[in-house]
Amino acid sequence: MIKFLDLKSINDSFEPELTRAVQRVLDSGWYLLGRETEIFEKEYSAYTGTKHCIGVANGFDALRIILRGYIELGIMDEGDEVLVPANTYIASILAITENHLKPVLIEPDINTYNLDISQIERHLTSRTKAVMVVHLYGQSCWSGQLEKIARKYDLRIIEDNAQAAGAITEEKNTVLEKDITGEIPEKTVRGSEGILSGQPDLEGSFISSSVRRTGSLGDAAGHSFYPGKNLGALGDGGAVTTNDDELARVIRAVANYGTVEKYKNDYKGLNSRLDEIQAAILRIKLQRLDSDNQRRREIASYYIDNIVNPDIVLPVPDSRLSVDTYLCHVWHLFVIRNPERDRLRKFLSDKGIQTLIHYPIPPHKQNAYKSWNHLSLPVTEQIHSEVLSLPMSQVLEDSQVGYIIKWLNKFRL
Repeated sequence: MIKFLDLKSINDSFEPELTRAVQRVLDSGWYLLGRETEIFEKEYSAYTGTKHCIGVANGFDALRIILRGYIELGIMDEGDEVLVPANTYIASILAITENHLKPVLIEPDINTYNLDISQIERHLTSRTKAVMVVHLYGQSCWSGQLEKIARKYDLRIIEDNAQAAGAITEEKNTVLEKDITGEIPEKTVRGSEGILSGQPDLEGSFISSSVRRTGSLGDAAGHSFYPGKNLGALGDGGAVTTNDDELARVIRAVANYGTVEKYKNDYKGLNSRLDEIQAAILRIKLQRLDSDNQRRREIASYYIDNIVNPDIVLPVPDSRLSVDTYLCHVWHLFVIRNPERDRLRKFLSDKGIQTLIHYPIPPHKQNAYKSWNHLSLPVTEQIHSEVLSLPMSQVLEDSQVGYIIKWLNKFRL
């Protein structure tokens, strides 16, 4: 059986460093709010290119505490509206309703599965205070249009970055001419600050771009370190990143019982903290995140180039893209579509290929939100009825990918 995600092999690939990290914490005798968490927060804020990182218990807490922070600051009030993609995992929406805010469901773009930014303005009301963009399946959801809308209507942009740690978005700035040798300068991507990248334009000049990672794009971002994520702990874990000093101060307090200093409770807070063992493990894994993501891009490229079954819809709308340098996507999931998804899934299972469905039931059809069950969101409903996630991880072998592709190409409606 080719596993959908072989977590044991992934974690084995980090040994003996993981075992040493855990032992380091055990030897320290300090298990919460200690040195490992403090250092990881600094390393992850540097990686994302943000001023602040606050470790929390999980990705859901990260999102709900961001919204709680805005409420404590008086920027949002109960009953205010937050725009959110209708096809997201339900945690995005739960974080909104948990704070007695109103989710406004926006249909996704059928090609990217991310929020359709062109639909935002038609859903705005006087009570709209924020847009929650979800970098779904690992692909950055961002554009200059989104930023303009946020500025125009004074909206906060909250990133759900649970699935896209390390994804990059480029903003084209200037055109650099060829150097004196007539050559185009070499493309570079480095670090988290002062990153430059570029590509030749149609005339052969070099377009320079500023590059930012997901988690630094909006006003605040929630991150998940659930074990199956690209940057996964050995249990639950999460973080908030932001450049907003005051929001960071409130979030850090709310996450620790509402305390700014010990036994002084300024807010009715929560208990949501990243523990020392998980922080130590994440420090090890963060060092390899970019190279692991690049391996996922290579596998995605192999899938894209070799799946030729016309009945299978691939996740890149433009097949001319070079997927292995498609930096806005870290391929947390490789999601295809087929009108007979369930039959395809059984077909692959019979061949020893494990797949998953992300996600079989859209949020507006869940019992948890019965008042929405009458809604008709055709794009969302089509996606949820057709998507199938293929095996994807940095430890997947080329021969396994080839075997999966062979049987995908043999499937017929």
